[in-house]
Amino acid sequence: MLLVLAEELGGFLDHVGGADYATALLPPLEQLSTTEETVVREKAVESLVKIAVEMKPDEMAESFVRLIRNLATGDWFTSRISACGLFATAYKQLKAAGQTGADTTTELRRLFVALCEDDTPMVRRAVSSNFGTFATEVEKEYLKNELLPLFTKLSQDDQDSVRLLAVDNCVKLATLLSDEDRNTFVVPTVRASAQDKSWRVRYCAAEKFSELSQALGPMITRSELVGLFVRLLKDSEAEVRGVAAQQVTGVSEKGVPVDMVLTQVLPCVEELAGDASQHVRSSLAGVIMGLAPIVGRDSTVEKLVPLYLQLLRDEFPDVRLAIISKLDAVNDVIGIQMLSESLLPAVVELARDRMWRVRLAIIEHMPLLAKQLGPDGFNQGHNENNLAKLSIEWLSDEVNAIREAACTNLKNLAAVFGEDWAKSFLMPEIQTMRKSQNYLQRLTTLRIIKILADTLSTTEVEESLLPVVLQMCDDSVPNVRFNVSKTLGVLVKHCSPDKVATQVKPQLQQMTEDQDPDVKYFSYVALQSCS
Repeated sequence: MLLVLAEELGGFLDHVGGADYATALLPPLEQLSTTEETVVREKAVESLVKIAVEMKPDEMAESFVRLIRNLATGDWFTSRISACGLFATAYKQLKAAGQTGADTTTELRRLFVALCEDDTPMVRRAVSSNFGTFATEVEKEYLKNELLPLFTKLSQDDQDSVRLLAVDNCVKLATLLSDEDRNTFVVPTVRASAQDKSWRVRYCAAEKFSELSQALGPMITRSELVGLFVRLLKDSEAEVRGVAAQQVTGVSEKGVPVDMVLTQVLPCVEELAGDASQHVRSSLAGVIMGLAPIVGRDSTVEKLVPLYLQLLRDEFPDVRLAIISKLDAVNDVIGIQMLSESLLPAVVELARDRMWRVRLAIIEHMPLLAKQLGPDGFNQGHNENNLAKLSIEWLSDEVNAIREAACTNLKNLAAVFGEDWAKSFLMPEIQTMRKSQNYLQRLTTLRIIKILADTLSTTEVEESLLPVVLQMCDDSVPNVRFNVSKTLGVLVKHCSPDKVATQVKPQLQQMTEDQDPDVKYFSYVALQSCS
């Protein structure tokens, strides 16, 4: 109840008379900002921020600052936590109103400093999480003289829950400071975080490393960050290695020379490819393909392709799926011939994986491979390595989700390769499936016809697809017959009126007299679509 109330009051400004009466909403939200329930306090702070943006400067300087003072000096730590989320908005509004040198902004800075030195760790954590946002709004002189020493103190806090937030603040502060101040205040904090005794702090440092590289610039990245990043890639905790592995490509792109990538980063990548933790290997597999454009063709062929093959044959499906989804990045570097020779056999092996979710993922990426290989490359190879034949095999899969995905895949392939490919390759296969003794195969035939109709021209629908469906009207299985009716209802949208009148409509009228009630019903529905 309190949560909904805190949320609704944020949009209540129009109901109390607009910005002129915004102060009427402050007392209830102030009370809600002191409750014990965290989600209520957070929502109350969000609502206060919404209202503050609309308030007049005079009311902001008086009523809103008074609210912040009450919360920041409250006896209970919950109110002080809520106050931390309001400083940046209040300061920004007062600065926009030209009250930068007023007593109100001075008081806000004093209250913020007091919260940075609060005895309660939860309050210091809250103020640290809002530190970067507040630093963005204050004057640079105040930031350098008063806030940065507090930032250093918070980054050395005895509670790791406070220290881990310092990394995010490093990213924000780096964009505000000069190179000299970055080296003085930010770099030592990043170094300490990457070497912290708490794995949670190291985890946060690894998670933000790509952003840190971009914010601190290529010079600091080369001199300081690469060494720290290598240390995180070799961390003793699997969670830290996993999140650092996700940053491999991002960090390597941020002004790191290729020779440093090859000599320092790549050896760590080779170790991670065989890491004992499947989560680490999965994290690496999701980004390792992005290294190919960075290191170039020769290094990709020599050092990365063996790692790709190793990850493609990993015992855990998540690792195999992560690597297969990024094949297009490698093709641009090593070329289609090398891709076909080195990686496609492993892809085909995955296409027949015993786990159906792996097969499903391969199917979803088949159109991407088709674009890379072209019709010739897609159709070439022995039957067991022929991707086109493999796409047909999936239509007979024992899992229904695979058969559905296979139909969609063939539609996408027809869109990639064109109508001629669909006519020469798919139509004979559809004719063969229509005669199958397995009724599920015949149902799949109807499903693919419905999907293909959107891709092919009216002439091709009338000459190739419609005759197949009409030949199935007398099927012995009612389930197939009523799906014939549904399929005809779809095809009438793609056929000429003459074909509908002379071939489709008479057949549907005949099927409305079928003995099966479902066939009758769906034939009647399809008949309505003919008109």
